[in-house]
Amino acid sequence: MKPEITFTRLPEIKLDEIIAHMSDPRVAEHMPLLTSKWDETAAAKFVAAKEECWRRDGLGHWAVLSNNRYVGWGGFQKEENEWDFGLVLKPDSFGLGIRISRLALEFAVADERIPFVTFLFPPSRKNLGALERFGARLVGETEYSGVRFLKYRLETA
Repeated sequence: MKPEITFTRLPEIKLDEIIAHMSDPRVAEHMPLLTSKWDETAAAKFVAAKEECWRRDGLGHWAVLSNNRYVGWGGFQKEENEWDFGLVLKPDSFGLGIRISRLALEFAVADERIPFVTFLFPPSRKNLGALERFGARLVGETEYSGVRFLKYRLETA
């Protein structure tokens, strides 16, 4: 039986769960912007920043639950005039990525504010076939916070 996937807000998750998640070296492997140590202060700042996106834009990142257990975070963040989608799962939940992404993208298709979604991946990510099967297309490379990323775009309208 497939696990039930639900989304909730990040403040509903204990900071120590987020700290453990973001401190796992397997998570950091493809996150070149994850360069500092995660402690209670870093986790609290992270949650506050993601909540600020909700306040400012009416949308942001969720905590992702599988059968009511925290498995990661992800969602949409407005970057200038684009909605960028990101998903960061705990290593034992990497296999849920396609299913969670599909649910989130269904949300984007239903939301008239989101005519398209962008995705940024470091060049170290080689297995992007699922993204292309969703219909996303490579639009080129971009730099974010001094780091090079591959940028994909998925039309939702």
